[in-house]
Amino acid sequence: MIITLKKGTTENQMNEFIGTWKEKGFDIHVSKGENLTILGLLGDTSSIDTEQVEAFEVVDSAKRISAPYKMASRSFHPENTIIKVGEATFGNGMIPVIAGPCSVETEEQVVSIAKDVKKAGARLLRGGAFKPRTSPYSFQGLGEQGLEILKTAKKETGLPIVTELMDIRQLQYFDDVDVIQIGARNMQNFDLLKEMGKVGKPILLKRGMAATVKEFLMSAEYIMASGNEDVILCERGVRTFDNYTRNCLDVSIVPYLHKVSHLPVIVDPSHACGQRWMVADLAKASVACNTDGLIIEVHNNPEKALCDGEQSLHPSEFADLMKVLPVVAGINNRTM
Repeated sequence: MIITLKKGTTENQMNEFIGTWKEKGFDIHVSKGENLTILGLLGDTSSIDTEQVEAFEVVDSAKRISAPYKMASRSFHPENTIIKVGEATFGNGMIPVIAGPCSVETEEQVVSIAKDVKKAGARLLRGGAFKPRTSPYSFQGLGEQGLEILKTAKKETGLPIVTELMDIRQLQYFDDVDVIQIGARNMQNFDLLKEMGKVGKPILLKRGMAATVKEFLMSAEYIMASGNEDVILCERGVRTFDNYTRNCLDVSIVPYLHKVSHLPVIVDPSHACGQRWMVADLAKASVACNTDGLIIEVHNNPEKALCDGEQSLHPSEFADLMKVLPVVAGINNRTM
C-alpha cells in the first residue's frame, strides 16, 4: 500500500504514524521527494481499508499497488533511484559505460585494457574472475587470483570494479569490488539474491535468458526487500526461436522499465548479439532508447581470448564507438 503524507507533516508526526503501523507488524519504507513524502506499507495489507488509513490527519491519500513488486515499483518510489559509483552516476541522465574483458586472463592483459578503455571514456572496469560456463571443460576463470588482478588494474587506473559473484562463499574475496554482478543464470537464485540484500554495495542484476519483465523485477525485489535498494537492472538479451544472434536484444524493455520502476536500467549489447560487428549498432540503439548505461566487452586480442572473443571489441573499435555515442545521446539531451 502506498501512503502519501500531507504537505507540512512534521518529522515527529510522521514517526508517530509510522510507529502505529510497526506496532501492528508492518514494515514501512520512506521515500522523500522534493514535494512529497511517500510511505510504503509492506506486509499483508488485504484486511486494511484505504479509507481507514486516510482517516489519519497526516495522510493525504492511500492506494494499493497492483504490481507484485512493491519496492521496485515507481508507484512506491516516484523519483528515479540514483546510484553513484566512483565518478559514474546511474539514473540521473548520464550514460556511464562499463568496459573490459569477459574474463580476467593475465595482469598485463587487464591493466592494458583498463588503461585503453579509460582513455576512451569508460567510467568502470568489468572483468570476470569467476566465470559460469555452459561446458564444464571451458575456462572457468582465475577466481581469487583474478580479483587480485582487477584490484591491480583499479590501482593503476582508478576505475571502479564490476565483477560477477556466483556463490555466496566467494563474497569473502569481494571487499575491493565496487559493483557486484549477478549474472543471468543466477537471476532466480533467490537465496543468493537475499544475501545481496545484506551487502553494502550496488548490485548489477542481469535479466535471465528467458525471464519475463515481472520475473526480472521480482528478482530485484528480493534484493531490495532484504535491505539493499541500490540495484541496477541490466538487459542482456533473451532467447527466442531464432539463432542468428546469440540472444535477442529487447530494447523495448528500457522505456518500459523506466515507466514501471525507478531503478536505473543499463544494456549489455555484447552478450545480446554475440558478434563483434553488431555491438556498436546495438549500443547506439540502446542509447537512443534512453538506457542509463552500457556494459561492453573489450579485449586487446579478441582472437585469442579465453572467453567470448567473438563478441569483444578491440580497444580501437571501442574508442571509435565512444566518439559516436555522445552524438546519439545528444538527441535526447543526455551526456555520456
